[in-house]
Amino acid sequence: MKKSLTALAIALFLGNAVSAQKVEFEEYTLDNGLHVVLHQDKSAPVVVTSVMYHVGAKDENPERTGFAHFFEHLLFEGTENIQRGEWFKIVTANGGQNNANTSDDRTYYYEVFPSNNLELAIWMESDRLLQPVINQIGVDTQNEVVKEEKRLRVDNQPYGNMFTEVKRNLFKKHPYRWAPIGSMEHLDAATLEEFKAFNKKFYVPNNAVLVIAGDIDYKQTKDLVQKYFGNIKKGAKVERVNIQEDPITKPIVAEYQDPNIQLPMYITAYRTPSNKTRDARVLDMISSILSGGKSSRLHKKIVDDKKMALQVAAFSQGQEDYGMYIILGIPMQGFTRDQIQAEIDAEIKDLQTNLISERDYQKLQNEFENSYVNSNSDLESLAENLATYYLLYGDINLINEEINIYRSITREEIREVAKKYLQPNSRLLLDYVPVKEEAAN
Repeated sequence: MKKSLTALAIALFLGNAVSAQKVEFEEYTLDNGLHVVLHQDKSAPVVVTSVMYHVGAKDENPERTGFAHFFEHLLFEGTENIQRGEWFKIVTANGGQNNANTSDDRTYYYEVFPSNNLELAIWMESDRLLQPVINQIGVDTQNEVVKEEKRLRVDNQPYGNMFTEVKRNLFKKHPYRWAPIGSMEHLDAATLEEFKAFNKKFYVPNNAVLVIAGDIDYKQTKDLVQKYFGNIKKGAKVERVNIQEDPITKPIVAEYQDPNIQLPMYITAYRTPSNKTRDARVLDMISSILSGGKSSRLHKKIVDDKKMALQVAAFSQGQEDYGMYIILGIPMQGFTRDQIQAEIDAEIKDLQTNLISERDYQKLQNEFENSYVNSNSDLESLAENLATYYLLYGDINLINEEINIYRSITREEIREVAKKYLQPNSRLLLDYVPVKEEAAN
């Protein structure tokens, strides 16, 4: 009885914590198509101003990959009103910080300022959208910056090409088949006119969402948004091509030799559905069962008990059109791919055959409740989540309601989704290995 009361107390505590995390917001759309989301939080005199554009690596010409990521850098070069090299100086001088990032599906820019600089942040983002300076000096400068980033984060980073190789082998038609950083040869070959055309097509108000979160007054903020963004002209509608992959009907076997590593990594990967689907969320739960912490099945069995691997991980990489489910292991010396794979497959088979225990199910639910509470715990994450749910999921209310989807997932669904997607005949087996001696010589 005592244990039951304790469990009830924990459940009530989590329920109260989750309900306390409800995110209140206002949203509306300007005449030019820019969607605006406002969230008020007066707990600190800080405001986050962000713009997410619905353009990522998947929107690129296959002969001009890397454009979306390139623009993540290029649009800090300056505007008609902000001289070249002055963007970061202005932000810093006014007590702020800023950054940007790119994925296969979107590009995201944000500033964090003391709330008395809200108008400055709104003006800067509007000017970046309205009149960026795109010239040859900026293109040449950022080309070198991107090349250095690729050398540092990909080419010279141990296992730096892991995602690139998984994507290249899992996708044959869809533009997810290349990495967001793209090809340096493509960027070198691109003309200034091509960069300007990319900007004109994708960096338009009707292809973006503006999120302002923090210590704001709603009326004042709406007036400022109208003042700086309202007169920007609407762009042509972005037409998107829905490219479907053929099903994988037999294992894809591949190898990649990385000169930066000494230990191999054995990767098993599956193509999975869009992150909008219920099944994608079930796969998130399966990832937690298999490798969510040191008590997870794969870690306990392969790393702790049998000491076959230094590291093992399983995770679902959700994306707008498709996802990837990846399991990887770095073996201890003397253990082969087949031995590691056999242990992984045994755990997957158990998930496909047997229901997880009620105890494990409750632990899983608690993990996702805790993750949900933490996901919006800081203002920067909350602003990005609001933008993401609106732009990529098509339902901004998921910021409050998605946890209910996870709560409703059953043990039976976990078993059936494991059966549906984690099949031996529909996966990639990638041996990510050190450079072989004969290849090095």
